[in-house]
This record gives sequence, C-alpha cells and structure tokens, in this order.
Amino acid sequence: MARNRRQLSDPGITFLFLALLLHFYSGTSVLQLNYYSESCPRAEEIIKQQVVNLYHKHGNTAVSWIRNLFHDCMVKSCDASLLLETARGVESEKLSSRSFGMRNFKYIDTIKKAVESECPQTVSCADIVVLSARDGFELLGGPYIEMKTGRRDSKESYATVVEDSIPNHNDSMSLVLSRFQSIGIDAEGTVALLGAHSVGRVHCVNVVNRLYPTVDPTLDPEYAEYLERRCPSPEPDPKAVQYARNDLETPMVLDNMYYKNILSHKGLLLVDQQLVSDPTTSPFVEKMADDNGYFHDQFSRALLLLSENNPLTGDDGEIRKDCRYVNV
Repeated sequence: MARNRRQLSDPGITFLFLALLLHFYSGTSVLQLNYYSESCPRAEEIIKQQVVNLYHKHGNTAVSWIRNLFHDCMVKSCDASLLLETARGVESEKLSSRSFGMRNFKYIDTIKKAVESECPQTVSCADIVVLSARDGFELLGGPYIEMKTGRRDSKESYATVVEDSIPNHNDSMSLVLSRFQSIGIDAEGTVALLGAHSVGRVHCVNVVNRLYPTVDPTLDPEYAEYLERRCPSPEPDPKAVQYARNDLETPMVLDNMYYKNILSHKGLLLVDQQLVSDPTTSPFVEKMADDNGYFHDQFSRALLLLSENNPLTGDDGEIRKDCRYVNV
C-alpha cells in the first residue's frame, strides 16, 4: 500500500494524470480554429460571402458588425445575447441607452438564413457575430485575422448589466480602462479598439454635450464649427437623421487617421479626446498615429481577445434557429 502511494505521488505520473484529465475535461468544449470543418465545412465561406454582398449593397454594415462584437462580448460573454429581442420573458439588450444608434440587425438574420440553408442548427449566432466582425474589419482596410469558433448562444439576455459593462462616451478614462481590463484587455489594446471610431458616424445626441451651452475648449475651432453645422440644436431629436462623421478624410477606412485627428483636437466624443490627455494612453495614441501597421496589429490583437471573452461552449447554451429568439 505504501509503495502504491509513493508511485502515485511521483511528479511525472501526477503531471501525466493532470494532462489527461485536462484533455478529457476540455474535449470539444473549447474554441478552436476551423471548428465547423466537419459539421459545416463551408460555414466561414458562406458568412464571408454574405458579409461581402451586404457591404456592396450597404457599406455601413461592415461598421455595424464590429460594433456588434464589441457590444456582445463586453457584456458577460461572446454569446449573441445582444441579438435577442424582447419576447418570451426576455428583455432585449438593444433597449439599453448604450445600444443607441445600433442598426443593421436584420442583416444578421440574412447571414443566419444563408448558413441555415446549408447546415441547419449547426452554426451559432455568436460565431456569426464574431466572424462577420472579422470579415467586416478586412473590408474596412484591416488585415485578415484567424479566429477560433465553437461558441454557443446564450439562452438569456443580460440587459440589467449592460450599462455596468460597456463604457459610456462621457466616462473617465480610468473607468474606461478598468472596464476593458476586467476582460483582459490592457491599455494598449483599449486605445486600439477605440480606433474603431475611425469609421462610421455618431448621432448628435452624443455630440452636443461638447458644443452647448459653450464649446469644449479642447476642440479645434474649425472642427467645432463643423460639428455645430451638423448639430445645430442642443436638444437633437434622437429619431432624426442628425449625424457627424468620425473621420472626414477616410470615413470608411479603419485606419490611424483617427489618432491623427485626436492629436489635432478633432476628437468627436469626449472619450476620444481623453485618450490624448491621459498619461497612460497618450503614448499609444502617438505611436498609432505614426504607424498604421502597428495600429492594425494592436487592433487585431485586442479584437481577438475581445472575441474570446468567456464564451459558452460544450453543452452550455444552445444553437439558436433564429438569432432573435431563444429556441422553444
């Protein structure tokens, strides 16, 4: 008996036992590259083709896909909880003030239908959110990113914690950094992800606090005049088409022009300008403004980290038939 105890306590045997246990426990319950290689070999190809088709019809969809990933993965998990509608006891995360201005959700349904026609109830909505963001980033001028798949879809919404998870555009930089740090993204990655503000547009509702009753003194005067023309009222109608572009020079290219703009005091949102004034983030702003390749590398790294935040795998969650509703 004593001899058997000594054999089991041997470090080599113990290590092998733990390794085997880990392998058995993890099984297929982890994200992996080409997860659908056997169950739906053309899944990623179908998703990319749909993303490309939609981009050529509605260019702003590529921007929406990146924002979808951010809003979904920052809240608890990358599990497509964002896509759930208010129904059957579920309160949609889309109703949160943090989701103001989000759109093009109907085209996620378009992508899902295309995948379902090839492989019914096989590919998760959560993976569609991630892969469409990856492909959207590439269409906006970014590099291709290898992303793991195998996520499953949430059976619940996290509407009650959205505002505690997603930073607001008026939050202090320390709070913004802490929110990202809580899911494993450092200051450098945070600065890179905010570079997504390089593309798309912002509703005047989120801009006027820098214009009225007095103009924010950190704004470039000519840029402030542009914003005042775009947003002439201190109380814009949230339902009106009143927007300002994040980047006037390359508005549909996700590049480092964003950092050049904020260094020139042309940051659209308060959080943008804070990147320049905060000593933790300003060195990264300057480096990204000087090197677009470095920006793309850091954005890719951070997007990958974000896409792998606490996913549901294995037997957790489900594969939704319709991304808008929990399966019945």
